[in-house]
Amino acid sequence: MFLSFIFPLTDVVVVTFLFMRRNTAVYAFLLNGLIVIYGTVFMAHFSISEIVSKSLPINEWLLKSTLPDIGIAWGDFFIGKALYDLHMREH
Repeated sequence: MFLSFIFPLTDVVVVTFLFMRRNTAVYAFLLNGLIVIYGTVFMAHFSISEIVSKSLPINEWLLKSTLPDIGIAWGDFFIGKALYDLHMREH
């Protein structure tokens, strides 16, 4: 529960601050990637454990899963990748 609060807060505050400066953009990109990977693993684990414990039918797996949230996290990663590429192109 604590990580589901800390990761988005770190992403919004720290990663955004690091992307504001060209010389810290690489750290922002690295931190953003780590947050997305950890978030994907944690959300997938939570989703799978909930589906297995409730014995949901296959047609409800997608609706009850965290797959849309994982997609949003990866969208955030690709936006960070675009920002990083823009910073490196200016350099």
